Amino acid sequence: MQRRCARPSCNESASTTLAYDYANRTVWLDHLADEAHPMTHDLCARHADTLSVPRGWILQDRRTSVTPLFSDSTRQLAS
Repeated sequence: MQRRCARPSCNESASTTLAYDYANRTVWLDHLADEAHPMTHDLCARHADTLSVPRGWILQDRRTSVTPLFSDSTRQLAS
């Protein structure tokens, strides 16, 4: 079963898990967790990318983007 974004009225597939710590005023965005947890929220890419936190809070986006080892032009030269 595919998980959906937790934002009301959004029916997109979740791609990110949001977690937070009130005491330290910190919010974390990670790649979608393997399993849903009642203390986290799943978000689609659009809502994760546009997320803002309250003033004084820290947003740590821990999602990693994969950078290709070779660019397309390097691949063409190697061929």
